[in-house]
Amino acid sequence: MRFILGFLSGVLGLLAGWFGLAALVISLAGPDRDGGVAMGAFFNIGPIGGLVGFAAGVLLFIKKGLVSQGPSSPDAERSDAALAPAPTRVSPPFAVAVLLIAGGLAWWAWYELIRSPYLTHGFMTLQLQFRLPPGMALPPDATDVHIAVEEGQQHAVVILGARWHGTDGDRRVILASATLSRKTSRRVVNLEIPDVPEQRWQLDLPGDPDPTPGYSPWRFPNSSSAAKIEMNFRLSADR
Repeated sequence: MRFILGFLSGVLGLLAGWFGLAALVISLAGPDRDGGVAMGAFFNIGPIGGLVGFAAGVLLFIKKGLVSQGPSSPDAERSDAALAPAPTRVSPPFAVAVLLIAGGLAWWAWYELIRSPYLTHGFMTLQLQFRLPPGMALPPDATDVHIAVEEGQQHAVVILGARWHGTDGDRRVILASATLSRKTSRRVVNLEIPDVPEQRWQLDLPGDPDPTPGYSPWRFPNSSSAAKIEMNFRLSADR
């Protein structure tokens, strides 16, 4: 138990020294546009602070984490026993503090690295195509098209570019893209255009999706609108 607490105390000192020294160098260096100072401070100078912090953490455990244990019986007060080193025990407050800090940092690391709310592939591009029924004309302007992509309780940013429409045979198609960033099991696409009731689709994607090889099959909306606008999508990632 003493070894574990001493090691944890050293690791906490290592983290504090590493990040503390790196943050100090970055603050003293001032603004850094290309990130070179921050990278150098963290990977080149930070380890020096980590070594010093590890040693400081172990010494702190020896000085504060171990306390002398008083005599347990009158026999311990004999002159021959007094010559022996006083027994020590782990300080309960110090042990609780170390375990709480280490547990909190471990939970935070687990949440960020494993249970992070952000997608494993980073920001991903959702390309959307809305195929209008035969004979339906496009809205007069892109501002008449309102598309919303829901990611759980949040909304993704939807973009209609300069080339926001196309054709598929004799049918007109509205083109849009959105940026996905969060892990969620609920993704919904909404489309509103003039004189047509709101159209709504549920995307059948996993919570942490991978890029799709191509566009999905065309699908009708979940609503019971008479104007059956079809939608398909493709998901891509930069990395």
